[in-house]
Amino acid sequence: MLFRQRIAAAIGDPNLQLALDGNFVLSRDKWEAAMASLPEADAVRDRARAIRVEALSRLDHYLLQLEAAVQAQGGVVHWAADAAEANRIVLGIAQAHNAKLIAKSKSMVSEEIGLNAALEAAGLRVVETDLGEYILQLRRDRPSHIVAPAIHLRRSDVAALFEKELGLPPTDDILVLTAAARAALRQVFVSADVGVSGVNFAVAQSGTLCIVSNEGNARLCTTLPKVHVALMGLERIVPTLADLEVMLRVLARSATGQKITGYTSLLNGPRRGAEPDGPDELHLVLVDNGRSRALGSELAESLLCIRCGACLNVCPVYREIGGHADGSVYPGAIGAIVSPALGGLSEFGELAQASTLCGACRDVCPVRIDIPKMLLHVRAAHVAGTGGTGWLAPALKVWAWAMRSAARYGWAAVAAGWATRALATQGWVRRLPGPLGGWTQRRDFPAFARERFRDRFAKRHA
Repeated sequence: MLFRQRIAAAIGDPNLQLALDGNFVLSRDKWEAAMASLPEADAVRDRARAIRVEALSRLDHYLLQLEAAVQAQGGVVHWAADAAEANRIVLGIAQAHNAKLIAKSKSMVSEEIGLNAALEAAGLRVVETDLGEYILQLRRDRPSHIVAPAIHLRRSDVAALFEKELGLPPTDDILVLTAAARAALRQVFVSADVGVSGVNFAVAQSGTLCIVSNEGNARLCTTLPKVHVALMGLERIVPTLADLEVMLRVLARSATGQKITGYTSLLNGPRRGAEPDGPDELHLVLVDNGRSRALGSELAESLLCIRCGACLNVCPVYREIGGHADGSVYPGAIGAIVSPALGGLSEFGELAQASTLCGACRDVCPVRIDIPKMLLHVRAAHVAGTGGTGWLAPALKVWAWAMRSAARYGWAAVAAGWATRALATQGWVRRLPGPLGGWTQRRDFPAFARERFRDRFAKRHA
């Protein structure tokens, strides 16, 4: 299905529209309240950006420091150049332990590399233990949001799903629904051979892996199984524990409007000595998959992203089409630059067209990524690579020719005014001709005024 077709399907889905509208209003209000509660919020965000810039500017140094620190604590570090290699590494670890069941907590990198499909193709059972991800797995669906993967669903959708898949009596009581998921997952935690998680931040100085969540599933996945595999994009690194504290101050506020998440886990290697909890083995898989290439490009700033999802929550385009229409693991405004940066312009370059360039994403970004600027770069690069729409280049040349002369501009305005008034009904054009018709497919266009502003201005000052 083409991008335009996916957009049309999303806009025409009333259930999706209700779900997205509810998220938009709630998330905006929570973000405003959370940031208002952060002392010196602007200074903290400036510091958070500086930390991320420092980490990326010396990424090779900090990654080697992290590797040494993790190994010093008994962990094993693996380097994966691409998705295929990352999947082979995780599968190899699982097969070395004769694993049959994998308990998995939320990880965007695992979605990016297609880990579940790779493990299941080898005969392993993989169970998502984050509630939203678990719901989507039962539906054979995929995430539509970086932080809230099932945001496109409503309570009634989940109730019908649990009735079908878990044999739950019909109910829309949230407590009953979550209790049913908890009961189904409890046996998974205690039976899993391997636990897989993502990594929100890794501290180069100490080798600490930080995982934040609002559910206890991440801790269960990383402590109960004998083997813990942590997947991490190369860029998710901070130099020191003091830097981590700053990042945690802005992450939860930006993601969910909380001062801090329900669970913030700091992991330092596998279980040692007489420690009662923790895995016998810790494997950290550092995934490149296009990040090194992006680091040297004009989209390098996209790697500052801490995956909070704030830009999705304020985006007027995301509010209308959600995340599935993008056809990418990373949706919304940030996805429109991260996806081309990692996956290439040929496949994902058109995503940047679905933006109003209103700047709301830049305003809420906790590390002040200039997303609109990079969206423009992606648009330009995509047009340069594909040739763009056939009629657009000559049309822009005509427009530029008219704009370079006051007389030509004046005649063009007169002609446009006459044409729009001829097409208008009660002052509005319902259908523009030719390529311009794309505008009036979903909105009306106002007819030009009979008297131009410059003429009115001249009369008033005659």
